[in-house]
Amino acid sequence: MQSLQPEPAARYRNVLEALWRIVQTEGFWRPMRGMNITATGAGPAHALYFACYEKLKKTLSDVIHAGGNSHVANGAAGCVATLLHDAAMNPVEVVKQRMQMYNSPYQRVTDCVQAVWRNEGAGAFYRSYTTQLTMNIPFQAIHFMTYEFLQEQLNPQRQYNPGSHVVSGACAGAVAAAATTPLDVCKTLLNTQESLALNSNISGHITGMANAFRTVYRVGGVTAYFRGVQARVIYQMPSTAIAWSVYEFFKYILTKRQEERRAGK
Repeated sequence: MQSLQPEPAARYRNVLEALWRIVQTEGFWRPMRGMNITATGAGPAHALYFACYEKLKKTLSDVIHAGGNSHVANGAAGCVATLLHDAAMNPVEVVKQRMQMYNSPYQRVTDCVQAVWRNEGAGAFYRSYTTQLTMNIPFQAIHFMTYEFLQEQLNPQRQYNPGSHVVSGACAGAVAAAATTPLDVCKTLLNTQESLALNSNISGHITGMANAFRTVYRVGGVTAYFRGVQARVIYQMPSTAIAWSVYEFFKYILTKRQEERRAGK
């Protein structure tokens, strides 16, 4: 849905229509393309992400607001954690999005990786890295601050509470996703180098956020910056809800085991 000038067969009015027509015309498993490469990259990326976030949040909170919760510390820790997360996930996003484009010529992940490496070089896997950071740093700052704020309201004792983690995670993801959709549209364009958009770009390959912003506006106007916002929010809500609930669950289990070991000594 973020395609700037989609082919007639790939023009969708809403998320449900898009999903229905993709399944009808391209098969039941078509919406799952890119899942394997995403799962491969998500493990190490999220391990770096949450480990860095927890360490920095604690360190900065002790400096800014000793013994309490600091929204500034939460946002700053989320921003730094994003640098590590995106370094691991950016090549994954490039491959996933190229495989998901309508009429994608790639049948397997390895075909896509080899073609991009051969035709555009290793730099193509990080062409959108600065734009991804430009998008994800404000996304994660909003995401973490909203999550921690909602936890203060729903779970002030900061105990393990699955319901509050799911609700806080979903709401935080929705707010952050809606606010950063224009940057996501530009990132998608940089990753896919969409041919019809490239035809309107004099310099050929689209590089850098400024170039992507100009191209998006030239092709679709202001409304193009919000293409796919509904799909993005719908995607992010369960994604962040699951991520936070799973993370908080394992954090609770590991912390409990540590406390039991200390008590047994």
